[in-house]
Amino acid sequence: MTPVQSSLTLKPSKHQKSKQAANGIENNIIHGVESLIRAMLKKHRTPFMLIKRSVLEKQYKRFRKCLPQVAPYYAIKANPDQGVIKTFINLGASFDVASGAEMKYVLSLGASPSKIIFANTIKSPEDIVFARRRKVRLMTFDNEPELYKLSKDYPGAHVLVRIKVANSGSVVELSLKFGADAEHAFFLLRKAKALGMVPMGVSFHVGSQATNVENYLQALEISAGIFNEAKESGLPLKILDIGGGFPIQHFDNEVGINFERMAGQIRQQLKTLFDNNVKFIAEPGRFLVGPAGILVTQVMGRTFRNNKNYYYLNDGIYADFSGMVFDHCRYEFKTLRRGQKFLSTLAGPTCDSFDTLSSNEEIPELYVGDVVYVKNIGAYSCASAVANFNGFPPAKIVMV
Repeated sequence: MTPVQSSLTLKPSKHQKSKQAANGIENNIIHGVESLIRAMLKKHRTPFMLIKRSVLEKQYKRFRKCLPQVAPYYAIKANPDQGVIKTFINLGASFDVASGAEMKYVLSLGASPSKIIFANTIKSPEDIVFARRRKVRLMTFDNEPELYKLSKDYPGAHVLVRIKVANSGSVVELSLKFGADAEHAFFLLRKAKALGMVPMGVSFHVGSQATNVENYLQALEISAGIFNEAKESGLPLKILDIGGGFPIQHFDNEVGINFERMAGQIRQQLKTLFDNNVKFIAEPGRFLVGPAGILVTQVMGRTFRNNKNYYYLNDGIYADFSGMVFDHCRYEFKTLRRGQKFLSTLAGPTCDSFDTLSSNEEIPELYVGDVVYVKNIGAYSCASAVANFNGFPPAKIVMV
């Protein structure tokens, strides 16, 4: 074989080059994450939750770029850490709250009342009064009795009727508990006006971790029909709230998650179906904060059970892995230790056997003190953790 032939034979294809570049980027990301974890281990005891401010900013700008006509109202239930909220305040975000306590909290951190939506369709009289006193005017409802409460405690409130829409393919269905039938929406808006409220528009939610863009497109068509009916009846509407549910990747190589493509279809539908004077808002939570979180735990005990290595971590289902129950979420477990992988079980530290995280993880053999970490866990994890069950505290949140 001549030297020329040899060099041609060894030249990588475009596909190989692309794959090598992707692997290189992935390895650099892994190295960066693990270097950060090692540095933080010198400063903090585990478990701790790292929240990367740069990722919060990246996700917020990504949302604004992909849906430029939609104002994001961060759903603080996803992660109410004050560092997270202050970051979004500085970025100019608005906020979705579900109670008077959440409202008071974001206001105390500097959020403007005009940038808050009280997006719980069922509100206590006390919380309605609190909203009135703090001049938080925009809120949702989905039933007639709620309007009578508002007419008594907050005449003049600006209201959006929340409608029930399809949640097919979403990990968490939200139309089981909330939403008026679409055919009743205009009647409810007209009733709101008669009782002294200001009917502003329509709200919907297609469910959490929604990967089926058809749910959004169908909901937009239904909402446009309500807008047209209201306009023809002399009750023009001004705001459409498209809710949250925008999906993220929880695993590095997860397929079927493409926010950019989904946003492009939503963007086109908004342009096609609605007048230019309609204001669009959304309630992203997981999308903005989920990718920013890295949970760092350590092995506190090990044994051999059921022909498998069995590891007990110092965080579990009752703390920052609570999203596995309340959010129906699955996470990708990673280790700092390298080596041959074995089928293993990971469990939390409590005395409850329910506190088992996974019984089929392929990981290297671990020892007491070894680190197990999870990325993309910034949403609905620490937010739904139980404080000190069995005496084990949730992870400390560290902004980096």
